Amino acid sequence: MQSEYLDYDAIGLAELVRSGQVSARELIDTAISRAEAVDPALNAIVLKDYQAARDRASGGGRNGSDTLGVGPLAGVPYLIKDLGAPVAGLRMSMGCRHFQHFTPTEDSLIVARSKQAGLNIFGKTNTPEIGQMPYTEPELFGPTRNPWALDYTTGGSSGGAAAAVAGGVVPLAHAADGGGSIRIPASCCGLFGYKPSNDVQPQPLPSAGDLAVDHAVSRSVRDSALLLDLTSSGKPGIFFRAVAEPCAPLRIGYMEEPQLAGALSADVKAALDDAAKLAESLGHRVEPASFGLDFNAIAHAFLVMWSIQAKEIVLHADRISGQKPKRADFEIASWAMAHIGRRIGERDLPAALETQRQVTAQMAALMTRYDVLLTPTLAAAPFKIGAKQPTQFERFQMHVLSAIPIEPLLRRMLSVSAKKAFDWAGCTELFNFTGQPAMSVPLYWNARGMPIGVQFAGRLNDDATLFRLAAQLEAARPWFARRPALMTAR
Repeated sequence: MQSEYLDYDAIGLAELVRSGQVSARELIDTAISRAEAVDPALNAIVLKDYQAARDRASGGGRNGSDTLGVGPLAGVPYLIKDLGAPVAGLRMSMGCRHFQHFTPTEDSLIVARSKQAGLNIFGKTNTPEIGQMPYTEPELFGPTRNPWALDYTTGGSSGGAAAAVAGGVVPLAHAADGGGSIRIPASCCGLFGYKPSNDVQPQPLPSAGDLAVDHAVSRSVRDSALLLDLTSSGKPGIFFRAVAEPCAPLRIGYMEEPQLAGALSADVKAALDDAAKLAESLGHRVEPASFGLDFNAIAHAFLVMWSIQAKEIVLHADRISGQKPKRADFEIASWAMAHIGRRIGERDLPAALETQRQVTAQMAALMTRYDVLLTPTLAAAPFKIGAKQPTQFERFQMHVLSAIPIEPLLRRMLSVSAKKAFDWAGCTELFNFTGQPAMSVPLYWNARGMPIGVQFAGRLNDDATLFRLAAQLEAARPWFARRPALMTAR
């Protein structure tokens, strides 16, 4: 099985198990062997639950109750992101010292449905602390490395998940996206990354200010579609059926605006032009378009919501862990963002929610003219690990302003920190803000051999159209067999 494992996506592996050609135990042993071969270089997996996964695959489990499901993906090895998706009995550190001993007692809904689908969870993947940064370099576990070039970032926050898939450990892995955290690492690692519409994900967002949705990064479009069918609250089978349906000619708005980013690199512009030409060759009408939005207002509103989430996780950490939060428990950037949330975010939240409402209405009006939008996923190719970390002076400022929260200086610090992140990763947040579905598709590699995804976004709750388009693009420009050298390591 070792030599054939990489030739199959999750659906293909499940078919091998179902037909009796391979056992679930053989599959999990192969996945574990792959992990042990490549993860020392990647640092993608931060928790191993190997023996329990082997027991499930062999027909047993802890106390005979933790057995492998019989769903359509039965026996397929799977990894869960170590953030926001509790797995009963497995530590959930969220990349953070404070939570490094916290062990949930119940599965989240996305985990429960993944188990029902038959996926065999054998570990958890690396993430930036509390998902704050668009790169995966937590102090607790260290950086995750890109299989295409080990000195470069995988993006974040689902960086460990993307590295594990691109490194050939699993064919797909759980991921979550609050500002691009599925699409960013998918772009960096040459994968398909799909962010569902807010109303399609397993558990509806509690309020308008919540931005994150759960799904996965994958090597194939059909894996992503089937998994969403199995875990979502939508109509069963609709997305997997869409993948097999022809994609009618679409009106595609070609957006070259950098959105929250500073400017687009030549590589990204080339990737966009290439995608536009490919779409036209497939019969779609592609035309230049403009968002017509106030991205400065969007950036501020998004950061206000982000700071509120940081405040809830950090300053109210005891609600999760039962332990009072201490400064030493958190990275300084997380601690500072939490204090911004307490000082500024709570007061600015009503205005931010009104901005969100207005922008969502503006985007709905724009989408009456287009079926799909073509935009960048990132403003540039992956950067070297460490390049975006706070400088010593920035860290000093964060320490001081967390202790002495002077509001004008807090606002300036927020603006400077945001610009540093948005300059590279400022093209995905809009679609979290509006709840629209969006996907990063691996159609382009630059001259250095680094993948650069392009992003397509659709109308709210029209995920089926995006899956039809994704399948058409995959057939026209196949990427499944394109592998980094590390992926072929035995």
